Amino acid sequence: MNQAIRNSWIVAIALFALLFGSISYVQFFDVDSLNAHPNNNRQLELNFCSSRGPILVDGQAIAESVATNTDCKYQRKYNDPLLYAGLTGFFSKFSGQYGVEAAMKDELTGNSSDALFDRIAQVFTGAQPQGRSVELTIDSKIQKMAYDMIPDGIGGSIVAMNPKTGAIIAMASKPSYDTNLMATHDKKAFDASMAELQAIPGINLYGSSAYRQAYAPGSVFKIIDTAAALESGKYNKDSVLPNPANLTFPGIDYSLPNYAYGQCYTRDKATFAFALENSCNTPFASIALDLGQDAITAQAEKFGFNDKSLKFPAAVEASRFPGSLGVLDAPSLAQSAIGQRDVIATPLQIAMMTAAIANGGKQMAPNLVETVRTPDLKTVSSLEPEVLRQSTTPEIAAQIRDWMVSVVDNGIGAAAAVPGVEVAAKTGTAELGLDENGEMLNNAWFTGFAPANDPEVVITIVMPRVNVATGAELTSPNASKLFKAVLNK
Repeated sequence: MNQAIRNSWIVAIALFALLFGSISYVQFFDVDSLNAHPNNNRQLELNFCSSRGPILVDGQAIAESVATNTDCKYQRKYNDPLLYAGLTGFFSKFSGQYGVEAAMKDELTGNSSDALFDRIAQVFTGAQPQGRSVELTIDSKIQKMAYDMIPDGIGGSIVAMNPKTGAIIAMASKPSYDTNLMATHDKKAFDASMAELQAIPGINLYGSSAYRQAYAPGSVFKIIDTAAALESGKYNKDSVLPNPANLTFPGIDYSLPNYAYGQCYTRDKATFAFALENSCNTPFASIALDLGQDAITAQAEKFGFNDKSLKFPAAVEASRFPGSLGVLDAPSLAQSAIGQRDVIATPLQIAMMTAAIANGGKQMAPNLVETVRTPDLKTVSSLEPEVLRQSTTPEIAAQIRDWMVSVVDNGIGAAAAVPGVEVAAKTGTAELGLDENGEMLNNAWFTGFAPANDPEVVITIVMPRVNVATGAELTSPNASKLFKAVLNK
């Protein structure tokens, strides 16, 4: 009799263990694949209608879930959406999730791997998962200032970042849009808004153009040429470079002209300092022809070009050198070395390149997330600066820094100057072709950091498809204002 009772208990315990194990596996270990299954409409409804955690800037919610009186208990609400659309992205029942909403979805829904014990407790209590809050590294005042600097009719992007930590201080872009239009529960309203927004020239609905759009970088790429030259051992700070008005190529009717503005035309040989101060083209094209495509490509990759895996935490569009041309002939290599031809870069990539120079050659991983907290305000994770790569040596970085200071003190970056502060910078003008009036359109760039001897901030600006005068007005002077605003906080 006792043996029969004992056997019954063993069977009961085994069945209980099997049942509990199956529930545990489904609830905790197979949950991701089940949630991601395309036929799981119930999970889609649950996620869309649940209370996700807020996305915060300076402690204020820029994205939050608000209660509704419909069958869907919650709806995502975006505050000051034009200012932050490129960062938050959106969460839509009809189109999915993008930006921080997508990159931090596990934290925002309370389904991250480190919330296992919380989910176990919720299963037994019947409580719904609670989303965690995600605080961004953004400074709201600098973000607003940068956004307002971008003309509505022109568009463009501005990035401000801390070169020592990789923290993004501001990332603004235009054209922007109201992300609340994407959060609607009404399919017809969603479709109408989507069609209207997609018709806006230059708009990117799925993330800021600062990290989702790559542009011809023009002369800011010369920082990479300079680093490659110094690392090769064939050049040093005292090298004299050829600086002809036009660089010719044997056997073809083509020549690469020097930069038409600045003082390049005043001498046929140049130091690195003079060539960078005036953004001369032919010295850097000559360096690339001397070192070869592989050397320039290798140096570009040390600064992050051709990296398809970068996230911050949203996935970043890859910047490319030399582009899709494969092996370059001499004219193509010369053009690529001055940031033209098929070379493209995101504003974030140019900011990272500049930050590596500012940080002694050490490139930090960019990061947009400062902290993640539970609903009871317990900190789950905080930004931990991470070294991404060593882009160049401290000695070479210091030398390039000094030459970039001279660009502001003695060259065409003078409008970026800040009284009492040493500013290091490089400007860029990538020619795109003539408009309908025969005027040359350009991508106008500025990138730099301050204070030069102990950098606190990198500023990178791109204004695409503008004339030279407009580009000069919207880049260096605005950089000066941003430097002052950040350094005076």
